[in-house]
Formats: sequence, C-alpha cells, structure tokens
Amino acid sequence: MPSPTPVRRSRRTLLRVTATAAVAASLLAVPLPGASAAPSTGAVIAEVYGGGGNSGATLKNDFIELGNPSGAAFGLAGYSVQYLPGSPSASSQWGVTPLTGSVAPGGRYLVAEAAGTGGTTALPAADATGTLALSATSGTVALVDGTAALTCKTAADCAADPRIVDLVGFGTAVVREGSGPAAGASNSASVARGASLADTDDNAKDLAAGDPTPTNTKGETTGGSTTPGGGDGGTTPPVPGALRIHDIQGTTRISPKNGQTVTNVPGVVTGVRAYGTKGFWIQDPNPDNDPATSEGVFVYTSAAPTVKVGDSVLVTAKVSEYYPNSSGGSQSITELTGPKTTVLSSGNPVPAPVVLDGANIPAAYAPDAAGGSIDGLPLDPSKYALDLYESLEGMNVQVADVPVVQATDKYNELWVDARPADPRTDRGGVVYLGYDKPNSGRIMVQSLPPLTETPFPVANVGDELTGATAGPLDYNQFGGYTIAANTLGAVRDNGLQREVADRALPSELSIATYNVENLDPSDGPAKFAELAQAVVTNLRSPDIIALEEIQDDNGAVNDGTVDASLTVKTFTDAIKAAGGPSYDWRSIDPVDGKDGGEPGGNIRQVFLFNPDRVSFTDIPGGTSTTAVDVTGTGKRTALTASPGRIAPNDEAWNSSRKPLVGQFSFHNKPVFVIANHFNSKGGDQGIDSRFQAPTRSSEVQRVQQATLEQAFVAKLLAADPGARIVSLGDFNDYQFSPALQTLTKDGVLRDLVNDLPADERYSYVYQGNSQVLDHILVSDAFKRQHVRYDVVHINSEFAAQASDHDPQVVRVKP
Repeated sequence: MPSPTPVRRSRRTLLRVTATAAVAASLLAVPLPGASAAPSTGAVIAEVYGGGGNSGATLKNDFIELGNPSGAAFGLAGYSVQYLPGSPSASSQWGVTPLTGSVAPGGRYLVAEAAGTGGTTALPAADATGTLALSATSGTVALVDGTAALTCKTAADCAADPRIVDLVGFGTAVVREGSGPAAGASNSASVARGASLADTDDNAKDLAAGDPTPTNTKGETTGGSTTPGGGDGGTTPPVPGALRIHDIQGTTRISPKNGQTVTNVPGVVTGVRAYGTKGFWIQDPNPDNDPATSEGVFVYTSAAPTVKVGDSVLVTAKVSEYYPNSSGGSQSITELTGPKTTVLSSGNPVPAPVVLDGANIPAAYAPDAAGGSIDGLPLDPSKYALDLYESLEGMNVQVADVPVVQATDKYNELWVDARPADPRTDRGGVVYLGYDKPNSGRIMVQSLPPLTETPFPVANVGDELTGATAGPLDYNQFGGYTIAANTLGAVRDNGLQREVADRALPSELSIATYNVENLDPSDGPAKFAELAQAVVTNLRSPDIIALEEIQDDNGAVNDGTVDASLTVKTFTDAIKAAGGPSYDWRSIDPVDGKDGGEPGGNIRQVFLFNPDRVSFTDIPGGTSTTAVDVTGTGKRTALTASPGRIAPNDEAWNSSRKPLVGQFSFHNKPVFVIANHFNSKGGDQGIDSRFQAPTRSSEVQRVQQATLEQAFVAKLLAADPGARIVSLGDFNDYQFSPALQTLTKDGVLRDLVNDLPADERYSYVYQGNSQVLDHILVSDAFKRQHVRYDVVHINSEFAAQASDHDPQVVRVKP
C-alpha cells in the first residue's frame, strides 16, 4: 500500500521466496475448517522432504527434520515420527520411526528415511534413521508422544488425539492442520517452516516449499559449512576470487549475479545473528567509488553461524534474492546462500558506519513506476530514500541522538526518525498526512546480540535514543529497513504522559469510540481493569461508548459460539469496580465466522451507555442479517430496528464487521449513533513496496462500505434534515483516503479529525508513522461551536498499552 498496513501481525517468520518464485499480492482468504489442536510449544516438525532419490532430486534420501523454538531441550526418548499417505484408504496404516536423544533449544534434529535410486548427495549424519518411503507430493507426518502407530485418518480425529505433538500435511493431504496442507512439495522441493519455527496450527500458512535443507543436531547441513581451508572445503586456494561484494550487489535492487555461485568473496564480518533468520553480514573494507553499490551482504547459514565479528572471511555461495514478505510487495534482500566459509584471520576492525541523518536522507521516498516494480531501476541514493537504504543494504550504518517515533514493542523493536525535517506530532512522533508524505527518515531498530547479553531499551514515542546506534542495515520481514544493532544508544525519557479528556458539561452528550483489541474473558482481569480505568479516568466515563473488537465469550476457540454477554459483563463490571457508572449495553451477535477478525473470535461492535444520562430507544426487529431502514419524517424520523445493522447482506461486508446503528435519546432529543469497524488493510502493498506507487487492494472494499453507509445517512437526513447523527469507530483508513472522502460525500457528515491541528491527527502508530484509523463524524445538526472533540492518547505511543488504538471522545450539545 502507499500507506502503512496497520493489520495486526502474528510473529511467524514469513516465507523465504526467491525472485523467480515471487507471488502476487492477494486478499486474505477465509480459512477452511481443519485440525485445530493447540499450537506446539516444544518441538515441531520443521521440514518434510519425500523426493529423495527420485528423478530430478539431488538428495538421495527422504527426511523429516524437527526443530525446537523453545528455550529448553526437548527429550525425544519414547517419541516417534509417523507417516500416513495423503489420501488414506481403509487399509492404510501409519508408518513409525522411533526417536532417541533430544532437540536442543533453538536446535534441529534430522530423521533420515528411505532412499531412492537416484540423487547424488547424501544427507548429513542423521540423528535417527527409519525406512519410511514418503511421497514427494502428498502425505502427512506427525511427531508423536509414543511409538504405537496412530489410528486416526481424518483431520478432526487426529486433532483430538493427545499423543500428537505436531502434524504436517502437505500436497493434497486429507489429514492436515488449519486451512489446508502445505503446498509445493515435489521431487526437488521440501516444505518447511520459517526460521522462527512458528506454529499457528495452519499447515498452509506455516510451511512453504523451497530447496531441501536437512540439518542435524550438530548444525551440519548440505546448505553450508565453515571450513579451515579453501572456500569450498579445500579444493580452492584460500585467496579472494574475482568478484567483490559491490559486484554482487550491483546498481539495482536485483543482483546481476542472482542465481549464480560466487567463489571466495572477501569481507569482514560486521554482525552475527544466531536467532530467527540465522546468518552473518560481511562488508568489504575496500569500497568502490559508486554510491549506488552496497559493500555489505547477508550470508544466510540456516544454522547458528560460528564466525565472529571482526573475522576476515572468504565466502563461496549461491547468490539469491530473498523477499521477506513477497505478498506484501516487500523489498528484496540480496543474500549469499548455502555458504562455505573460510576464516582467514580474526580481530580485524570493522568498516566505519555510514551515518544516516538529515544531510543524506532524501525527502523523496521512492521513484514512481506507475504501480510497477522498481527492482530493475538504477538506484539514485541522492534522490530517493528507498534507493539510499538499498544502496546501504548489509552495510554498517549509524543513527545518533534520534527521536523515538514508535514505542518499543513486545518483539523488542522500536522506530526512530533520522530526518529532522519530517513533520512531528505535538508529542514527538512523526505524523502521516498523505500518501505522498511517507516520512522518509523512519528506520526500525532491533538488537543483534541476544537480549540476555544486551537488554533492549524500553522507550515511548517522544523519548530520545541518545548516542550512537549502529549495525548492519537489514530489511524487516514485516516491512521497513532496520538497523540490526550491535551498538544501542541509551534512552532519554522525555516524560510522555497519558492524556485525560476534558470533563463533559451536564448539558453535553459525551460519545466515545474505543477499539479494545480482540477482547474476551481469556485476556484476564488485568487487561479488563486497564481498559476500564481508561474509560473512567482518561475518557471521563462517556455517556455512550462504541466498542470495536469485542469477541465472543470464548474468544478464539472456534466452536460456533457467537454470544458475547460474558465478555461485555466482565468489562462493565470492571468499569464499575474502577469507579465508573453501571453501563447498560446493546449489540447484535454476528453470524459465526462471517465478520472477519481472529478465526473463532466473532468480533463485533457494542454500544455501552449510561442509563442515568441517556436512554436507548429499543425497536425490535434487528438481527444479524436484517437490514435496518428509516421510517417517518421530521421529528418522527426513526429506525426500523434499534439496534440494527446497515445492509448486512451486501457483499461489501463480506468477512467484515457490519455497522451497528442505534437510536438514543438525550434530553428528549433523538440521536442516531453508528458504530463502525471497516475491513482491514490486509493484502495491501507496503509503503516501502518494490511496487511504486503501491496498490491498496483492500481500499476497494472500504469504499464500497463507505458508499452504503453514506447512502443510509443521506436517507436519514432526507427524512429529517436536522437529524443528529454520529458515525464513529475504527474505519481502518485515513482522513485523506477515498473511503473517508466517500463517507463524507455531499456533506452528509464531517470528519472531526480535520478540525484538529495537523500535528494532532493520529490515533495509531505503524512503522513509525502516527496516523488516523479511528474517526468520529457528525452531521450538521451539531454546530461547530457546540462540538468539543479529542483523540485521547493513552496507548499508541507507549511501550505498555492496553490496546494498539487510542480512543476518541466528542462532547456535543444536541
């Protein structure tokens, strides 16, 4: 997207996709039913390969590889791996290979299975050996607590078997986890999890096809090694080859050597990453004179590297282009893969970092390719910020004394802005004011050493990261150029405080919106108490609150539950315990699985209201699939159902929350309130996409949604031109977006965020940009002099937050 994509992310590592296999961006699909056992917390099946010895295979054997993403060893005594054909018949049986030993924390475990008649390369020394003949294209593999053969032959039956620790179905396997089996297995391709080994119990999403990379408990792999002799294990003399890193990086985003093997490339190790996507960076201390060519490159080892910072090395490897998030249109990272590395000497000085600041970061962000790829365009680092960052990819860079523009998150990341000319918010962030104003100085910071060695700084927006923060320049799997910091600056706390809204006058009706981020009883008392305290203290107990992301009573458990009474009662009880009023509430349960959000969560909007201040006009007839309409004229204008839903059966609301509309009465005057949660930005290309300008594919649906709601508001106003209407919620879009322009068409509503100074227009922070996703809009019946509006900043700028959205409140005199 030409704007940040503020969809909530899971922490699994995204697919490693080469330039030749990059896939187009697509909208998120509705998951199909499948096995839904709890995600594994110990060992998982990391990789499955059934093409060993087949035609076109390099490896001689099939194999199953286990991995351990946890912090403790996982003992395998008494465990087994088992295999079932992809389409089992009544006579099909699970094959069994018993296991011994253990998987170390962060380690791998290799199980060699049957050999074929072809192939040229043996597996590394296996940790266990069996005779299972896996299909190359379709089958199911299970890690089992026990050695007795399984008997289940359906996804549901296997999900219910407590002996199964993890299960992977691939190809067209009937038995699999989640929305479908992992795709792409063949004679030459395995299916494997990402480097983080994340397990969300969805094989189609968790595993991807790629070159087989069998790795044993010693870290030995056909994918790479470190040798004391020549760059290929002793046959090539340990002297630099003909190519240098800048020759490999080239003057565009794609290496001119992509897909080729390069020999004895020299460099000094500048950073080592032993977690996540494992590998190390090297940089040539003797640069060329071309500012477009990077002198650094990442060496992908798959196992924990054994080199150290300061080692002078020669690397023989294959050049590849890795797209961390291909479907989002991410930039590529030029990598050396399957390396054989020779260490020539240690303790060498690393090249001095390039300082990133206002003097060298261009204001222009990216060249415009009319929506096409900029991969092949010559880099112009003096003109475009994305070109500058690409020209420094893999090199040591540094920022110093920079403001924090996105707080430290739970993944130990934060964002800074190294370009002082980027427009600041009134609280120290950078504000996003248009698709053509992306703020080019934003850079993510991650810690390269393990956090046990170097605790990551905890900072809020507006704090300063003082001193030098330096390390290789990487590209994050969720978007954004990132300093993999060997050196971290210190945080100067600038004392950011959570805001408190002004009190409403007795004559004013106060109405708020708050996205409470997938709230359900399983979140525990602490989250409910924190959200409740914000309602009472920071929002001053509004008369009406439109809540977004209220989940059903058992949250993400996908069992058909849609009722949210317990969720709402737990929240209203927490508000009362915090000193707030006894809120009443109204909502409409969605149809199971039809409103998007977390699978099984059935999120919806809910009205809370204080019956001592405002009354709700109950009008029967509102259901999840019945469209609300307008009846009467003038002062007798009313809804046909209250609460009701706007056009719930229209395709504009497919897999999205339907607007909830309610009729209230304040001082005997009717007020119509519409609670919204438009569809997310999932599927949009990133602001830093290789496609420029990026495509905002999700925007089409939000415009359709805005069109329907605008027509409903216009109908209300046609019946009563003086109708008091408030439309509010999480619209998942910006004040300058086509969706909000559509919603306010013909002046039926005005977006109050535009009445704020530009440096206060934000309710959410994503990739360092403070931006508007939440809005309150009102009809002209509410005169400007009788409207007091505020975004109450209590979450988005803070490392500790109860939700990722800031609430908003408006005080009006009807």
